[in-house]
Amino acid sequence: MKTTLIILLTLFSINIFGQTSTKEIMVLIPKGEFNMGKNSKNPSDWQPEHKVSVDSFYMDKYEVTNREYYEFCKATNNGLPIFWGIKEFRCGIDFPDYPVVGVSFLDAEKFAKWANKRLPTEAEWEYAARGGLVDKNYPHGDQIDSTQVNYGKMYKGLIKVGTFRPNNFGLYDMAGNVWEWVTDNYGSDYYSVSPNLNPKGPDRGRFKVVRGGSWHSGGMCVQNYYRNGLSASWVDFAVGFRCAKSVK
Repeated sequence: MKTTLIILLTLFSINIFGQTSTKEIMVLIPKGEFNMGKNSKNPSDWQPEHKVSVDSFYMDKYEVTNREYYEFCKATNNGLPIFWGIKEFRCGIDFPDYPVVGVSFLDAEKFAKWANKRLPTEAEWEYAARGGLVDKNYPHGDQIDSTQVNYGKMYKGLIKVGTFRPNNFGLYDMAGNVWEWVTDNYGSDYYSVSPNLNPKGPDRGRFKVVRGGSWHSGGMCVQNYYRNGLSASWVDFAVGFRCAKSVK
């Protein structure tokens, strides 16, 4: 039998409505090498383009949802997101399958630890977003497709996770829907000194990296290589996260 590169790790739990649902679905991302960043004529923080190798790891198939985050808050007495209960942001248990927003990096880390996971590194995130495609701008190719990416306010807000087709690694919404926290400190010139094997970002930094763009972002921001930095305490109606997990 042909060995598949993508293995689904599925753990089932009972949701708050008493129905069986998937609390945790992760994809095994195979180790590999890719071109991280993109060279451009104008100064930018996503260059120089450079070769990076990452070890295999697990990645959440979907962005963390309101339902999952609510379970975490109940179990740990963690405070609910600042936008909880605001229907315009699809934030709350009335929207269980939408990505949670209004979560700081600090709380995203708490969730990840509670779930026996971690946040992905920036290199892991970009490698996973590219889905094995070489030097493409978006998870599905060089052209953005508004029928596959929630961006530019086209859908007037968040949409349910898994609405569009996944990339080649089986991951959904790696572009658009919500910005996603990663574990790296932000450094505008980090790519010029980044190691080639499993880079983890600068040792220090005022900000944490977010990736992927959101429903509120323009087409530039949802490209695979685009990066930004936010304070670890920042909360936003367009920022969420997904988790990763080491194989070993």
